[in-house]
Amino acid sequence: MNILFLEDEPTISEVLTEYMKMQNYDVTCVEDGGQALELLSKQRFDMAVLDIMVPKVSGLEVLQYIKEHQPETATIMLTALDDEKTQVQAFNAYADDYVIKPVSPIILLKRMETILRRVKRLKPQEEKGLVIHDDAYQAFYDGRSLELTLSEFLLLQILMKEPKRAFTREQLILGIYNEDYVGNDRIIDAHVKNLRKKLPEDCIKTVIGVGYQFREE
Repeated sequence: MNILFLEDEPTISEVLTEYMKMQNYDVTCVEDGGQALELLSKQRFDMAVLDIMVPKVSGLEVLQYIKEHQPETATIMLTALDDEKTQVQAFNAYADDYVIKPVSPIILLKRMETILRRVKRLKPQEEKGLVIHDDAYQAFYDGRSLELTLSEFLLLQILMKEPKRAFTREQLILGIYNEDYVGNDRIIDAHVKNLRKKLPEDCIKTVIGVGYQFREE
């Protein structure tokens, strides 16, 4: 497995790289986002472990490049930033995981192993139709990743979990935003409209007088 490791703190880079190599990963280390982009333009990696706060080009920008040019590359964001906004940014850009530093090398390796098994190693023919990966906040259709926002993913996740249940708009808002949303419940209609455009099949049913339901074929 080829791993791109973006980390600008020498001690962390040295320790985590050593642990990765002990697990027989082929690790390429870079200390700024510019170097990462240069490498990504020339070769492909099975996984990228990206610190967010690095010189020149941020880890989030490198993540966006990967998802645009190498979407099959699994990604873990490694950062000391423990704030919800940054995590949402990472997941909206389709990061597979988000790890807060300081992190145990063993825990990081386990997360890498899990993601590579679940995301990278899954062959398209093994996943037919619409599939969601809860931990990765990603939805796939016939093995192809769908470009859903976090809100769209959470809406689809809620509906798919209970396909025989018709949800009201209020229930869906609570499921997506908890109690943080203030506004018109028609925001759900907008999310459903966008989801229908992105899904290859019509699987969201409008239940008149109630709300929405997942359509099982």
